[in-house]
Amino acid sequence: MAANAQFKNIKLAEAKAGDKFQPCEPSIAINLKDKNNIVVGVILDRIIYTEDGGTTWKDATVTSPFGVYGDPAVVSDSKGDFYFFHLADPSGEGRSNEAWLDRIVVNKSKDKGASWGEGFSIGHNPPKDQDKQWPVISPKTGNIYVAWTQFDQYGSKDPACQSNIMFSKSANKGEKWSTPIILSQTPGDCIDDDNTAEGAVPAVSSDGKLFVAWSNQGKIFFDRSFDSGDTWLRNDLAIFEHVGGWAMDIPGIMRANGMPVLVCDNNPKSSASGMLYLVWADQRNGKDNTDIFFSRSNNFGDNWTQPTLINNDTSGKHQFFPWVTIDHKTGYIYTVFYDRREQDGNATDVYLAYSINAGISFTNVKISETSFVPDEDVFFGDYTNIAAHDGVIAPVWTRMDEGKTSVWTTIIKHEDLVKLAETKK
Repeated sequence: MAANAQFKNIKLAEAKAGDKFQPCEPSIAINLKDKNNIVVGVILDRIIYTEDGGTTWKDATVTSPFGVYGDPAVVSDSKGDFYFFHLADPSGEGRSNEAWLDRIVVNKSKDKGASWGEGFSIGHNPPKDQDKQWPVISPKTGNIYVAWTQFDQYGSKDPACQSNIMFSKSANKGEKWSTPIILSQTPGDCIDDDNTAEGAVPAVSSDGKLFVAWSNQGKIFFDRSFDSGDTWLRNDLAIFEHVGGWAMDIPGIMRANGMPVLVCDNNPKSSASGMLYLVWADQRNGKDNTDIFFSRSNNFGDNWTQPTLINNDTSGKHQFFPWVTIDHKTGYIYTVFYDRREQDGNATDVYLAYSINAGISFTNVKISETSFVPDEDVFFGDYTNIAAHDGVIAPVWTRMDEGKTSVWTTIIKHEDLVKLAETKK
């Protein structure tokens, strides 16, 4: 059984009159030198941060001559600096200007999220469009890696138009980036749908091995590099069927993807050091029963365990939009996702599932204090997010009330999570 929520939900951002885009697609990172310092990025250009473990929060705005246009992804390095990756819009005119999505951009903060540099350019390659990026930082070298999708022309229905997974790296704290390379041997289309190569998420091991997973044409693909991204597998590995594909139908949600999220245990003292964990959503159990799946590999992606369910319900209802993280101090795995097991219609809760045994089993805990009902006419974003470090777990999610979105978090200590789960058994 799932435990009921007893964690204080904190509203970080809400829709306001005049917003061009309502807040959604949150990303969260914990300062690796100070776990009381947590930074959240929200579309398009908002930063919300705390320096006291979530008791109080402050706001900042990210600006760049390259523009700031969504898909926020926030990470922290070992020195406690934060990096905010996002899409570009140099004209400020959005889709109406050809320069829209002309590169990936990363801004840096050296003061715990209070202020941000003007940003560095990644992958500028006009007239191609750059979209849906995600970063990871090597604990061994400090190198920053990012993977994303390059469209010949975003949204084009031309059968000759291709989408490909790209990769670039920085060895100097994000200031300069390598010439991007194409990782994917199998291109997708440009529609931004099931047959598009998209959702690339990189992971890195403690000794610097690099891994990337993504979705394309109903399959989850995987690639790896043992030399910091200089060389990759000759052929991508299609490791799982992605039933329902990139864009699944979830009632009340404009678009729901099952993005494959990849992490690696990079604690050299862990018995599972180097283990890869993959989490995704798909509809192999039926279009009315989306589920969250888990698999792991202990040989760098050559072989994977049979997919197992993370959500432990028997309701036959939807679980969707998962994200996964690992606390590298403990090796514990944490996932966050939306869940309708206890609700009727489109009413939705938020759940956290955790594993203390390398993914052999997961305990499910409801963390939203109240459910919400989304409206499919309002963009809800493409993902949730979660961070964990040294016993602190910080999930972040979007909810919607009467067509208005808001972004929420709750800051949880692992011992309190376990205590709540034990009391609800």
